[in-house]
Amino acid sequence: MPELPEVEIVRQSLSKNIIGKKINKVLVRNRNLRLKLRHSFENELKGRLITKIRRFSKYIIIELDNKSYCIVHLGMSGTIHIIDNKKKNSFTNTSFYHSPNLPKKHNHVEFFFNNKKLIYNDPRRFGFFQLIKNKINLKKRFKNFGPEPFNNDFNLNYLTKYLKKKKKNIKSFLLDQKFVSGIGNIYASEILYFSKVHPLKSAKNLTRSECEKIIINSKKVLNNAILKGGSSIRDFKNTLGDLGQFQKEFKVYGRDKKNCKRQSCSGKIYKITQANRSTFYCQMCQK
Repeated sequence: MPELPEVEIVRQSLSKNIIGKKINKVLVRNRNLRLKLRHSFENELKGRLITKIRRFSKYIIIELDNKSYCIVHLGMSGTIHIIDNKKKNSFTNTSFYHSPNLPKKHNHVEFFFNNKKLIYNDPRRFGFFQLIKNKINLKKRFKNFGPEPFNNDFNLNYLTKYLKKKKKNIKSFLLDQKFVSGIGNIYASEILYFSKVHPLKSAKNLTRSECEKIIINSKKVLNNAILKGGSSIRDFKNTLGDLGQFQKEFKVYGRDKKNCKRQSCSGKIYKITQANRSTFYCQMCQK
């Protein structure tokens, strides 16, 4: 599943390609996504102008000229592709798991513009589209989500109050969207490595210094991942068709039984399973 950096790359791709474009037509081939598309979906979008592309957490938010919004979530396998009608066989890569040869049976939703077409492809159909009428309803939609790591509200005071007396381990909290929005499994392992915090450590036992490190490293790791074009775990590519490069900088993720990359550490990377997800950490420098 794409995490915050990969969704941000998709947002940037869409911003370059469809802002200011009028939606001439919407074709729905399969309404049975994670949230079933209502029958008015096509007409509500037809003729609307796309004014802005935003992102919150792992959600893409398409703002329209009538101040309504179309939320897109990619789920486990959802991808967005743009075809430029002026360029033969030309795809604008925007997707986490990109392939130039789209299996057409999984093309569930298509947006038609004057010279371009946006395709939503999703083999597992865990992604969804959701129309939101106004800004008030948009705020309500995300009212139960915690702040993003980049938000000033994700600060020491917030962490110490939220985690006080909590027995659950810190890795689970980093994946809890009610606590912090946008961090997924890959980046949680990397953040805890840089913070020298064991993933199984109880949240209530974190020191103020460790909380500060988690705040700082959440921003650093995610920013670096965005700058590197995301992580290509399978075939993620950016708008230029280039692979994401951040996976080359993984310190722990996917490095089971390999040596720790810290020069001062002689430890090895271990892999454990938490809530059916793989967690990687150094047994020496993460306490």
